[in-house]
Amino acid sequence: MNAATHRLASRTHKWLALVIGFQLLLWFASGALMAWLPIGEVRGEHLLDRNAHAVLPAEIGRIDPASLMKAAAGNAHAVTLRVVDGRLLAEASSRDQTWLFDPLTGKRIGMVDAATARKIATAAWKVPVPGVANVGLIRAESTEYRAALPAWKITFADPDKTSVYVAAATGRIAAVRNGTWRLYDFFWGLHIMDWKNHEDFNSPWLLAFAVGGLVMSITGTILLLARWPIRRRRRPA
Repeated sequence: MNAATHRLASRTHKWLALVIGFQLLLWFASGALMAWLPIGEVRGEHLLDRNAHAVLPAEIGRIDPASLMKAAAGNAHAVTLRVVDGRLLAEASSRDQTWLFDPLTGKRIGMVDAATARKIATAAWKVPVPGVANVGLIRAESTEYRAALPAWKITFADPDKTSVYVAAATGRIAAVRNGTWRLYDFFWGLHIMDWKNHEDFNSPWLLAFAVGGLVMSITGTILLLARWPIRRRRRPA
């Protein structure tokens, strides 16, 4: 290797190490922490069972699927029977919306109210239910919640300040956010270098630093080969 190549590799490696070194530390630290945190605790699965299914009451009788589709105004691709807060309802889904209606009368059900959303969130708890600190209606996305809107945010008075988001249109638990999730999400934002929304994995900053890290590794390998030559064993005469 000639002196010019060695000098260029050395300078490139040095300056990239100064610029990218701190971000590499953040990548390693955030990756290690996210791998260490149990994903079940991040999702709040140790606190709530968001997928719990109530048993359909035996006295509902026979419901004709055709009548369900007719009640759904013919623009639904799926209709599901569910028990919401002890009441049998049908959930109709189309490409861009979901709504509830009475499967026996075909009457459209309005948004789930605050009291019902609170009952749904409270009933899903696996552990003793803490007190409820606040219930509010969310109409816009945030860093913490990007799912069905509008949604009820039920904040509990537990040490983790757990928030349960219940979709107002369906009464389904759309998200569970606790202290572990918020810590994970903070380091996820650092990891993907989207410090505002913690969502964009294709940010130009991430691409630039990833390419810089690759170049730094290549130049480091060049310097290693240049400064640590492989000694060949002499063949016996």
